[in-house]
Amino acid sequence: MSSSTHKTVLIIEDDPDIRHLLGIRLKHAGYEPIKAANGTDGLRLVHERRPALVVLDIGLPGMDGWQVLQRIRDVTTTPVMILSARGLEAEKVRGLQSGADDYVTKPFGHQELVARIGVLLRRATDEGEPETEYADPRLQIDIRSRAVHADGVNVQLTPGEFRLLLALIQHVGQILSPEQLLELAWDDPTTTNTSRVKFTVLRLRRKLGWDDPATSPIESVRGFGYRYRQIDSDLAVASQG
Repeated sequence: MSSSTHKTVLIIEDDPDIRHLLGIRLKHAGYEPIKAANGTDGLRLVHERRPALVVLDIGLPGMDGWQVLQRIRDVTTTPVMILSARGLEAEKVRGLQSGADDYVTKPFGHQELVARIGVLLRRATDEGEPETEYADPRLQIDIRSRAVHADGVNVQLTPGEFRLLLALIQHVGQILSPEQLLELAWDDPTTTNTSRVKFTVLRLRRKLGWDDPATSPIESVRGFGYRYRQIDSDLAVASQG
């Protein structure tokens, strides 16, 4: 894959002014912006151009941004940043639960937006990640290929979910606060929104099939945070029975 492919950013936005100005900002920052004015064209470009990141407006005509996000998540773990005029917490929570990696409300500062895009792209690459594997009775991870198997089942994770899981297994047995997980998994100094951690943990548990608190290796420690606990073979077998 060429370096330009790594820097391709797809903007799916129906407002021509926002689409144009954001494209200029991204180009000046060294990215290759590609643009779509609706969800159908955006999904076509996702398949044809395989962008490194998607900036997605929620209020699209026809197929709205929620539908586009779902279809993107059906086929790829490419980072998705939502743009929306809807600033209610419930909307932000919905976006993060649906698989978005960031949620930015309009109006937004272009410099901050480009900085956030840089953070997402940096975290989505393999730079600095050890080429190794992790395995215990419940979980196997090939960190280089990002392949995850939970209880023998292959699981597809978004980049944010994978980074969170990686942060937890790299600190087995250690309680990590939401603030620590924000730093480890997102490296985003512009936010203190710890609800992002909460809902990513919930989504991660659901995907891994670890909804039962009694047997889930991802443990919530009330008032402190989360930790990954290695489950012994007997409990692992019991949880699958």
